[in-house]
Amino acid sequence: MKTIKISSQNLSRKQPLLPAIAILMVLGCFSPSQGNENNEEPIYVGSLACKDCHPEEYDNFMTYAKKSTSFQSIEKQMRHLTPDEIKQCYPCHTTGYGQPGGFISLAETPHLKNAGCEVCHGPGAEHARTAEPGAIISNMSKKDCEVCHISERVKAFKYKPLIHGGAH
Repeated sequence: MKTIKISSQNLSRKQPLLPAIAILMVLGCFSPSQGNENNEEPIYVGSLACKDCHPEEYDNFMTYAKKSTSFQSIEKQMRHLTPDEIKQCYPCHTTGYGQPGGFISLAETPHLKNAGCEVCHGPGAEHARTAEPGAIISNMSKKDCEVCHISERVKAFKYKPLIHGGAH
């Protein structure tokens, strides 16, 4: 099993790390997005898990991609929405909502509250554990973005696909 180094710099972040650390500790039994020999589902680990190996991409994503703070949009609208309406926002404004190992709630999965790296690249537990390039989706197209960025949302939010430059 891979040893995970946690620096005091990472611990000083405001984002709670305990759920992500717990997930990373059990990664030895998981395999790529097709599942593993035990038919376990892939798991989401959150964008912070990408930082150590991909610092430039992580910093660019956190600085330039609006997805990195997408939950703020939900928080701004919460008082105007019913709980069911809020849940309709989760698939595009969180990581892995409705998927095994994805966002459940702020209390249970705070490390997945924004639309992070894994929204485009898929669940990252196996990739984080092995650094195997094939354990993560690396080649995206505009079609991948259109899961959330449908034509009416494009018009409403003046979306411009940043496939190659938005996060990296």
